[in-house]
Amino acid sequence: MSISNLTQSQLMRLSQGQLNLLERCPRQFQHTYLEQLRPPTKPENEEKQLQGSRFHLLMQQREMGLKIGKFLQADANDKDNQNILQLQNWMRAFAIAAPEILTQETANSETFRESEHYRTLQVQDYLLTAIYDLLIADKQQAQIFDWKTYPKPQNKRHLEYNWQTRLYLYVLAETSNYPPENISMTYWFVQSESKPHSIEFTYSSSQHQQIKKKLNQHLDRLTQWLEAYQQGEQFPQLSVGNKTCNHCQYASRCQRLFVGSEKKSSQDLPGVDATLVNLANIQEVPMS
Repeated sequence: MSISNLTQSQLMRLSQGQLNLLERCPRQFQHTYLEQLRPPTKPENEEKQLQGSRFHLLMQQREMGLKIGKFLQADANDKDNQNILQLQNWMRAFAIAAPEILTQETANSETFRESEHYRTLQVQDYLLTAIYDLLIADKQQAQIFDWKTYPKPQNKRHLEYNWQTRLYLYVLAETSNYPPENISMTYWFVQSESKPHSIEFTYSSSQHQQIKKKLNQHLDRLTQWLEAYQQGEQFPQLSVGNKTCNHCQYASRCQRLFVGSEKKSSQDLPGVDATLVNLANIQEVPMS
């Protein structure tokens, strides 16, 4: 929803992706979420996203007790047989690597399990949203699981400070009776080189307070920027020369194609689609 359509009685929804973008570049947040100037997804990236969505859907169906084997066989005659085989390999490898996650102990009625578990938390005038790929909880602990279909990141610390990790742990602690020390989050990377690989993050009360402080700082700034935006002011930009701009689809719009006195062409900017170089000259058409 465009900020211009928000009333005082409505809450602006924020996901982990929006928080990551807001922290990385406020102006990019403005272009993407307030003005909805999302560029077309490249075909190769679109295919990867589609394959990831298929895997998540299969995991959800499996958790619901549906027969996913028939689904895979039914699609095996389609043109994207390679994608179906890849899904089969991912599912098979994950079942071998983490059978304890996939085993549903129906006899233990005190264990809660839910795929695509949805939670919200109001902080200030914002509604924070979190969708857990799988949540398993009992009387002692709560475990968050997230499936990733891209290779395992080399930097675990970067993943630790990603807002998906911070927000998901924070929201669960705030909306349940579990102390932070009894909550964990595990990422499973099904496309690792040899076999599926996991990265687990535990939680603590001190981390919870640090995230609370950082979150409120971001929301305070966002409120100020939104109020200024209503008066015609732009969100803050990154400083000139910041390397992040070299890979941003809004570089031209933000006048970040200049380095010193020399203008850089689209060919000089890796990751920037040449069709977006003149994006600033294209009439803005809000996307529904």
